[in-house]
Amino acid sequence: VQLQASGGGLVQPGGSLRLSCVASGSTFRLNVMGWYRQAPGKQRELVAVMASGGITNYANSVKGRFTISRENAKNTVYLQMNSLKSDDTAVYYCNAIQDARAYWGQGTQVTVSS
Repeated sequence: VQLQASGGGLVQPGGSLRLSCVASGSTFRLNVMGWYRQAPGKQRELVAVMASGGITNYANSVKGRFTISRENAKNTVYLQMNSLKSDDTAVYYCNAIQDARAYWGQGTQVTVSS
């Protein structure tokens, strides 16, 4: 499974960005797709994930501001990020789980700064 993420960039506090991640290759039974992030000097952390059946899990820090969605037919997961804060600055990584194996995308930088 290969994951290609896009949509990062520089945005002012309070702004919005939408990340996309397309899975290719052997995409049968992609059970979970989602997003993690890693800020400088910090560990990688979960942002939001969605199971194939639609169940979601969000980090407390992004609840009410970020929304994850999937288009299973396109093997694509999205992360709509609103009301962005400087603390959201990080490299965002797409993640997918297939048959208990985790796959990672290359990461896309999100910088929230005035």
